[in-house]
Amino acid sequence: MTSSKPYLLRALYEWILDNDLTPHVIVDVNAADVNVPQQAIQDGRLVLNISPQATRNLQLENSAVSFQARFSGSSRDIWLPMQAVLAIYARENGQGMMFADGGDDDPEPPSSDKPDRPSGPKLRVIK
Repeated sequence: MTSSKPYLLRALYEWILDNDLTPHVIVDVNAADVNVPQQAIQDGRLVLNISPQATRNLQLENSAVSFQARFSGSSRDIWLPMQAVLAIYARENGQGMMFADGGDDDPEPPSSDKPDRPSGPKLRVIK
């Protein structure tokens, strides 16, 4: 199965905008293939405003987040592989979601040596 992370990111982005708030993402700049302005990095992390007013050509794709933004007066192309996105939240109230560390893959369900049998409640007909 594909990761749920990009779908959750897009949904929360829309939810934040629908509530007239400002979406920000927290990025791990040490992840592979991250392209951000080096002067903006603090402690290996970067907070970026991804609102329509702050970005141009924003793409929230399954593999990456990309857009153009201005830093210190000059336009920059930003590339954030999905595994580098750590969180999305609304600047005004902090509501949003942190994503699990360790990549963008959903966790595998625990394996079992037992044969495939449904677990949980058993249904029976009561007359």
